[in-house]
Amino acid sequence: MESTNRRLLWDASGFDDDLDDRQRNMESTNRRLLWDASGFDDDLDDRQRNMESTNRRLLWDNGSGFDDDLDDRHLPAWINGRQRKLLGSTNTGDIKADVVVAKDGSGKYKTINEALMDIPKNNNKTFVIYIKEGVYQEHVMLDKHMTHVTMIGDGPTKTKITGNKNFVDGTPTFKTATVSAIGSNFLAKNIGFENSAGAEKHQAVALRVQSDMSIFYNCQMDGYQDTLYAHTHRQFYRDCTISGTIDFIFGNAAAVFQNCKMIVRKPMDNQQCIVTAQGRIDRREPTALVLQGCTFTAEPAYLPLKDKNKAFLGRPWKQYSRTIIMQSHIEGFIQPEGWLPWMGDFALNTLFYTEIDNDGPGAATTNRVKWRGIKKVNLEHAKKFTAGTFIGGDKWIKPVGVPYVSGLM
Repeated sequence: MESTNRRLLWDASGFDDDLDDRQRNMESTNRRLLWDASGFDDDLDDRQRNMESTNRRLLWDNGSGFDDDLDDRHLPAWINGRQRKLLGSTNTGDIKADVVVAKDGSGKYKTINEALMDIPKNNNKTFVIYIKEGVYQEHVMLDKHMTHVTMIGDGPTKTKITGNKNFVDGTPTFKTATVSAIGSNFLAKNIGFENSAGAEKHQAVALRVQSDMSIFYNCQMDGYQDTLYAHTHRQFYRDCTISGTIDFIFGNAAAVFQNCKMIVRKPMDNQQCIVTAQGRIDRREPTALVLQGCTFTAEPAYLPLKDKNKAFLGRPWKQYSRTIIMQSHIEGFIQPEGWLPWMGDFALNTLFYTEIDNDGPGAATTNRVKWRGIKKVNLEHAKKFTAGTFIGGDKWIKPVGVPYVSGLM
């Protein structure tokens, strides 16, 4: 592929260029807070690791040790028995929502954006929005004041929020998102998020997540290039399906995906497919994309093209890109090299990519690229990237009641 084409097709952006100064300053502040707390440095000695381990315990520990059978009195203020029951129920009749959205007029509102007006600012209790079956063509932003919001639909293919903003038509990538979740403690269950712009429109985000301690359970994110923007903070995805073509899971969050399905779609004729593009910019940042117990598969329309339009596990968007794929199933359409350069030798010595205990015809690592940043990690080392350790999930995921594995599977 010619270098010009590479720049046109693979530039999943200079996303920083899309941000205004306030956004950049906010992100810089967030990164400093995370660094100071402090993440995982891939090359730290034991003394540094011990010190950082202590710091991480301080960061994640809010003074509670959670148990599955705790009553409301022992749960954090932002979690209650009502939320646990909602998440554990398979019967929509059990949903006692603060507001109901329904296209057919059977709820309080017909649009999601109308329902957002009912959310108390800086709310510290669960606010439930039940979105009934239907296709909602709107762009939704839950701003930083919309905290502790739970959105529940009738199923990821029944309740769908869809938009088509895209880079080619003049919208900066950051602003193409159909749904943007910014306020902390956002939770979504049984909802589909879609950007329908199509492969020819290049960058087109279905879901952008900046919400700290956010959870997505049994959701679906569909798009092509840049489907899921896991932007910042701690995020957990369980039993979700994410589809796309180029860099369709990207960003610089500390994000763990458990039991999720990553589906490669048919790209444009001159495009290759890349599942992940993690964007860590400093080795001290405690961020990474961790895919555990997941499945890498492809839609039938892609498979005849797999030798021409090749597919890879990921590539480094930023200098210290970090991605961990463990205990997952990788199908045979993934190229034997596994990983793709961004441009030339950029980040190949500073990235951190590792594959641990995976299976499937595409999981063999014998012919993987031999970059300095490709690491061989044993299961003991891998424990630091599990949800309980890496994002402190025992403190904020386990109490909510979604399916969750704290350690290795």
